[in-house]
Amino acid sequence: MKTLTTRNAFWLLLIVACVTILPFLGLADFHTKGEPREAVVAYSMLDSGDWILPRNNGGEIPYKPPFFHWTVAVCSVLTGGAVSEFSSRLPSAIALIAMTLAGFLFYARRKGVMVALLAAFVSLTAFELHRAAANCRVDMVLTALTVCTLYLFYRYYERGLKGVPWLAILLMSCATLTKGPVGSLIPCLAFGVFLLLRGEKFLKAFLLLAAWGLASFILPLCWYYAAWLDGGQEFLDLVMEENFGRMTNTMSYDSCVNPWHYNFVTLIAGYVPWILLVILSLFSFGKIRRRLRKTSSLRSDTGLPDGAKGEGASGSGSVWSRLVGRVRRADAVDLFSAVCVVVIFLFYCFPQSKRSVYLMPIYPFIAYFLAKYMIWLVSIKSKAIKVYGSILAVAGILLTAVFVMVKCGAVPTSIFHGRHAAQNIAMMEEVARLDGFGWVLVALPPILAIGWFIFMRRDKGADYASLFAICLLTFGLYMALDGAYQPRVLNAKSQRPVAMEIDAIAPASSGTIYEFIEEAEFAAGDPVHFFELNFYLGDRIENFVKNKPAEGYLLIPEAESAIYLPRFEQEGYSFTHLYDSSRPVLRRTVRLYRFTRQGPVPGN
Repeated sequence: MKTLTTRNAFWLLLIVACVTILPFLGLADFHTKGEPREAVVAYSMLDSGDWILPRNNGGEIPYKPPFFHWTVAVCSVLTGGAVSEFSSRLPSAIALIAMTLAGFLFYARRKGVMVALLAAFVSLTAFELHRAAANCRVDMVLTALTVCTLYLFYRYYERGLKGVPWLAILLMSCATLTKGPVGSLIPCLAFGVFLLLRGEKFLKAFLLLAAWGLASFILPLCWYYAAWLDGGQEFLDLVMEENFGRMTNTMSYDSCVNPWHYNFVTLIAGYVPWILLVILSLFSFGKIRRRLRKTSSLRSDTGLPDGAKGEGASGSGSVWSRLVGRVRRADAVDLFSAVCVVVIFLFYCFPQSKRSVYLMPIYPFIAYFLAKYMIWLVSIKSKAIKVYGSILAVAGILLTAVFVMVKCGAVPTSIFHGRHAAQNIAMMEEVARLDGFGWVLVALPPILAIGWFIFMRRDKGADYASLFAICLLTFGLYMALDGAYQPRVLNAKSQRPVAMEIDAIAPASSGTIYEFIEEAEFAAGDPVHFFELNFYLGDRIENFVKNKPAEGYLLIPEAESAIYLPRFEQEGYSFTHLYDSSRPVLRRTVRLYRFTRQGPVPGN
């Protein structure tokens, strides 16, 4: 592994990334409101030809700028012309792969192939990044654009801040067109702090980054202007709410409001399974401390710098001057990576609105430090490496053992209780029906586990081969989960069967389907819609209250039908009950009615 060249490692990484991510993107149906909400925007772009501000979900304008939806639409055209689960998730997967490859090249050229390849593997298998790569959401694309911009800014620093970083400006433009001004603000802020810590003049750093930041707004402003011409005040209000209101805690409604410690908790959870290795290594803290003392002693005896000598080490000068001196003498790549982690993390601590995906741009930089830490653990022969690998191996064996028990019917359905019992039973039954190539994926973790324990019989301590064997175990677990177990479990929650049942009763040729949801009509903020049903019905669902139709079909939650149908009947409507959903939709039963109206339009 030490003789692996950058070129060979790059192609190895590309193959591993594609094989472990791309084949499984389309296996799971949409099962949350977020994915179909974004996918249907691309659907409406292709259907209507409006690539600026397409209306969808009953006349709603998109909540995010269009770059991500453009990529979904393009991927859909290239993969057959229709927006599908696979094509809508493909941009996120490509974003993770591209970001990982860029990170590998960035660190390989500056820190060597070993640490770069390990960091890349850690990035690919960190839970938060891996999950985001298989989702039709804007966050993974935004993360990749942000991180790659930072890599390009560092190259700009290496060139002495000469010339114009055109590619970085273009990526910031795309990031701004993905989720707003934060796409330019974060890279400029993190890189600006790095420049100041490296001794650049504040005015020079500020003017340069202000110029490149403003340049990155040129393309987005063209879109914002075109969208304003189409959406008017409604569009401006949405832009102010989603961008400035969210960052200044002045939104008219609560959105993802979480306490201050949320970011710490979600960062730890997002680095599963690697966080377990860090925890295990802490049990050998005594050995680590002795090694550090020995290293410090050797440096002192040989006259090597130990980081405490130099300006101010003898007692002269202030603590601040000593700290500044140490920072400016620090390795530039290490400092740059650390600054990106700290600045971005702190940036997202201030708004009340906090989500785990906001922190994803710091994950590749943490992966770099984690790779260095693992290599250091190998250098001190830490037992944590092999203990961690054995835990992963046992987890793979147990996962397959549980599947075999479910397949054989050894797990009784009586173990499930409560309101989710029926859904949990459906999930277990779906897993039990797994067959075909799924068996290959199911068998992968225990096969790799057996290989690990054979590998462990060597008398050698932890080495580089151990680290890459652990990566292989991790990839095996993810492939089994992504390709075999997870699609079965998630499809038991999918609303696609409900949509197909509705389509059989109310096909497009027989009339328009409308929705009424109390929360969507009367609650402030982000409205709720039947997002999954709307996607699988081809964006056919319109708004009942806004359109005030004379006839058609009405989808309404069962509990709300008892309250609102009598009110609608007073307005001249008559309803015929046709269908109750076979699965919960928005956690409740939804009813389908055929309706007609006598008399004038209500309210006119």
